[in-house]
Amino acid sequence: MPNILICDDERSICEMLDITLRREGYKVETVNSGEAGLKKLDSALFDVVITDIRMPNVNGIEVLRHAHKVSPDSAVILITAVDDYEAAVEAVKAGGAADYIRKSPGMVDEIKLAIRRVLERVTLSRQNFAFKRDAATRNSLDNIIGVSPAMEKLKQTIRTVASTQSTVLVYGESGTGKELVARAVHICSPRATEPFVSINCGAFPETLLESELFGYVKGAFTGANQNKRGLFEVADGGTIFLDEIGEMNLTMQVKLLRVLQERCVRPVGGTDEIAIDVRVIAATNRDLERQVAENTFREDLYYRLNVIPVTVPPLRDRREDVPMLVNHFIKKYAGVAGRNIARIHTESLSLLGQYEWPGNVRQLENTIERAIALETADELKVEMPAERPRARAAAAGAGNDVTSIAPGAVLPEGMDMEKYVAEIERSLLKSALQQANGVQTRAADVLKISYRSFRHLMKKYDV
Repeated sequence: MPNILICDDERSICEMLDITLRREGYKVETVNSGEAGLKKLDSALFDVVITDIRMPNVNGIEVLRHAHKVSPDSAVILITAVDDYEAAVEAVKAGGAADYIRKSPGMVDEIKLAIRRVLERVTLSRQNFAFKRDAATRNSLDNIIGVSPAMEKLKQTIRTVASTQSTVLVYGESGTGKELVARAVHICSPRATEPFVSINCGAFPETLLESELFGYVKGAFTGANQNKRGLFEVADGGTIFLDEIGEMNLTMQVKLLRVLQERCVRPVGGTDEIAIDVRVIAATNRDLERQVAENTFREDLYYRLNVIPVTVPPLRDRREDVPMLVNHFIKKYAGVAGRNIARIHTESLSLLGQYEWPGNVRQLENTIERAIALETADELKVEMPAERPRARAAAAGAGNDVTSIAPGAVLPEGMDMEKYVAEIERSLLKSALQQANGVQTRAADVLKISYRSFRHLMKKYDV
């Protein structure tokens, strides 16, 4: 809903425009002096400012200049009397004013038309920006490389959920391509022509993250010299991608929850709320259920985000996609590096397919890029990354009791880490219950975890 400020010392004009524009579906605020207009511009964000030129003390041209200074994204429409006509024309020619309207019996209709023109230009500008930004990712499903059953299932899931308006929570280890999935959902959705805005929630401290997401008004904090729209407002009509949502602290979680519930944002230091229409896609490489149980992630926010969960498989679970990914990265980096490389050595490709890839596709990409930079022949040979101590686990039929493995020991080849950790936790729960004579609160104390976390693990492992 566009936000409009009307500034005119004639109360009757303010009241008339207020009633008319609200009926058109706009959010409207009115002030009756230039001084009040300056203060409003300092405390809130407006899409359109409509101001009379001739007002005592602070006139409309001064309001225009102030709007251009503190809120450059705001379009200004001047209302002119006959005597102000030349000033209005000069203001438009100078690029400060978007339009001017003469005071006449048909003024209201002209203002409605001028607002529509201004908003269409703003929308077109934002769409052009979005098109340029997303040009490289326009064929998003083609950018999700792989023909393994796991990847075909993921692509089908993307096609299915893209047509909905529901919030999506993307799960996956670091480097699996969660943002590519989010972009694909956006591009395949009805919002494809609108902005896609991405932010890593773990890359900002709390105060900076709030101003990035929700925007701020002039004077909200040191260095806030003009109004700035937050990313939620920038993404209006489109999609916002909140990467690493599990890194967000509890204070910001409360503020994000309110935005998701109310569908409006309040800029830092501002007094007015701004309605938004944004689809939210969040991503994490953490176990949010465990964070909820440990009281480090809000349960209500978790359920708001986890409407449609989508899991991106790790590279080790789709090894048949490695050759296709390798060829893609060779094409991507060979030309950039000025190398005439068209293929990879057979033995190198075999080794790449056997590696565990703890850093997933990102690690494979970096490995190929580095190899291309160092290669002098026309056939790529790859020096494999150093092996990490294996956390993957214990072979089928090995006969080992996972709970008996000494702490710090290197686990047997083929052991499933998740299964190993699950058996350890299940064993600890049972032992603690036995030691506490079945009293769950005491068992939680034995394990030095909260009772809520204990109940969560009991339910998870069906103890």
